[in-house]
Amino acid sequence: MKLFSFATAEKRVEYLWVLRAFDHARANYVVLLHAAEVATILGRIAADDASGQLSPAEVTPLLEQLHVWEVLERSYDGTRAASLAEYRNRHFVYQFSQAGYQVFRAVEDVLAARLDDASLSRLALPELLADMKELAAANRAADNDVIFRKLSRLDATLSDMATRAAHFYLTLGDLVRTTEITPETFLSHKDALLTHMREFSSDLSRYAPKLAEAIREVEDTGIDDLLRRAAMSDERVFLPPAEREADWRARWNGLTHWFLPPESGPSESERLREGTMSAIAAVLSLLRRVTETRRGGVSRESQLRHLAAWFAATPSEEAAHALFRSVFDLGRPRHLSMVHPDADIIPDSRSWWEAPPVEISRTLAETGRAPSPGAPARVQRNDAGIRRLREEQLAGQRARASAAKSLASGGVHERVLDNAETDVLLSLLDAALTARVPVSGRVGGASGSGNGVKLTLTPHSESTVVHTARGRLHLDGLRVTVQ
Repeated sequence: MKLFSFATAEKRVEYLWVLRAFDHARANYVVLLHAAEVATILGRIAADDASGQLSPAEVTPLLEQLHVWEVLERSYDGTRAASLAEYRNRHFVYQFSQAGYQVFRAVEDVLAARLDDASLSRLALPELLADMKELAAANRAADNDVIFRKLSRLDATLSDMATRAAHFYLTLGDLVRTTEITPETFLSHKDALLTHMREFSSDLSRYAPKLAEAIREVEDTGIDDLLRRAAMSDERVFLPPAEREADWRARWNGLTHWFLPPESGPSESERLREGTMSAIAAVLSLLRRVTETRRGGVSRESQLRHLAAWFAATPSEEAAHALFRSVFDLGRPRHLSMVHPDADIIPDSRSWWEAPPVEISRTLAETGRAPSPGAPARVQRNDAGIRRLREEQLAGQRARASAAKSLASGGVHERVLDNAETDVLLSLLDAALTARVPVSGRVGGASGSGNGVKLTLTPHSESTVVHTARGRLHLDGLRVTVQ
């Protein structure tokens, strides 16, 4: 942070002009400057700006302070001494430090930036697709230099697109959140703004799948070989090859995350497309507000501001209450159409400040509408469920009828009944046993019928055994007849 001290110092304008002189000399391939040379350059580039017209004596302390802040590096130049006295006085020359130049460029970029100039880089999408195709071809041909150039261009293009998108949505957010909405400033460019966002969103939707396929095509050619070849052609000689390859791998991973969705969520291109659609909705909402403002003549905000000024200017609390009653008409409960249960004691003309509270319904308090029974609820009919249950019922009836027919034709003796026949037999036994009525201590025969089958139970000296799929059924002292 010390490097940025010149931007907030008292003589920040003078410091900036001195650094501009170094930047001007750097563009002409001159790196080391003496205080006199800085003053000479300022005489040419400062023009009519008085803060830039500095003498060598005024420039020297500025250079020293910039050296203290580590923006400039200082070295001794003995060749400038023309006498022993000058040699003893020491002649210093200065140049940008590496970090100092980056700080100066950052400050200059902020000063030169047009904050209202924001756009989405729609035209970069076809360039990305073409570079991806050429990158895959270069990796197949093992052309290191072409791989390095294409990767560098892809990285720069994506970085520019991300920067533009962030700047665009930041500017758009300021426009949407602003409270000073004038129809002239917005309606003049709203059509171009909406067209620009819709075209970008459409192009992004069309190119995103193609770019994802192109990335997979590049990876199929061998991503490890591609990154190693890019690191071999990388001219950052002060970085070892392993670090260069790791740097390009990180850049490639960032590039793939733009168009290939990770496991944790959507890709950056999908986020950008969703953000564009949300921005279109926000702009349309803002347009609606602007239209309402034009139709009403006065915005709601300005009305409330004027009303707040009136309340602030009231001389007394009674005057404020009077203004409140006049503006909002809340002095009497008549607007709620509710009266006190005993209207003779508490008339509806009495003020709320004096009358006791009147109980009102929750619906009236929350919505302003009197409670009502409302329309009857819609009958929820599940026709599909009814059909399914009816089909199951009919299938069960058909199964029982078939089992009853089999039971009647085969009888219950000298064979084993299956589960369906056993169910029919048990239901008939239940009906027959229920119908038996004891008379004088003796129970006579009984019968039960169902599904076209009749089962008759008659007393007998021996027991009847029926073999079923579930086991043997013993009927003590009864004979069973099925017909």
